[in-house]
Amino acid sequence: MSASPVLTSVQDGIGTITLNRPEARNALSQAMRPALAAAIAQMRDDPAVHAVILTGAGGAFCSGGDISAMQDSSRTGLTFRKGMRELHQWFPELVDLEKPVIAAVDGPAFGAGLGLALAADFVLATRRAKFCAVFGRIGLVPDLGVMRLLPRIVGQQRAKELVFTARTVDAQEARQLGMVFDIVEDAAALTEAAQALARRFGEASTAAIGIAKTVMNQSFELDAHAMAELESYAQSLCRGSDYHQDAVRRFKDKQPLRFDWDKK
Repeated sequence: MSASPVLTSVQDGIGTITLNRPEARNALSQAMRPALAAAIAQMRDDPAVHAVILTGAGGAFCSGGDISAMQDSSRTGLTFRKGMRELHQWFPELVDLEKPVIAAVDGPAFGAGLGLALAADFVLATRRAKFCAVFGRIGLVPDLGVMRLLPRIVGQQRAKELVFTARTVDAQEARQLGMVFDIVEDAAALTEAAQALARRFGEASTAAIGIAKTVMNQSFELDAHAMAELESYAQSLCRGSDYHQDAVRRFKDKQPLRFDWDKK
């Protein structure tokens, strides 16, 4: 493994971001944070990337924050606040990345790792994957987007139960709660499933998916009128795209569309 705390690769239009601290179960260290921010920006700005896979090395997704760093008594409340605000500079970029994001989760997705998983559009998990809003065990509140994202996925009452109890959820329950899109047997199958899902977006309009994602991510905050306005602007942009014009031409000429999910 490289010494870099975050690895990136791009192949056949699929960008992969790998958290690379397997010796610490990919805990989110101080060094990992700017590296992760740079990786997200790389995937955002690369026009060749149509889908992104976020995963972890060595049989773990992310075990959360680096607790050893929390023992630094020299850090003040203001120092911690600065660190949290730095997280919030790049984490929304992941949540709103205008490309499909697939979290491939093997092993623990605890604490901040849970937040990283929930930021994805689709979560694929192995049978040994575990999810936990573990913060309460050490007297903290959830961070890295968990208090916003979790209620939207599982509902307010269930989210409160998971946060207040800080209990571990296995892959099967996580799927039942809507946190997990699909379950696979092991790490090898996980990689294959994540890449297969990403490949299926290869002929889709990345712009249309990205704009739809941006609008849908606002659906819990905005009223119906504001959503309708966003929909109008979004559709106007997509109607003028080369992709749409080509699709209309194909339809009129009775040619197959570039993107048809039902035809695998």
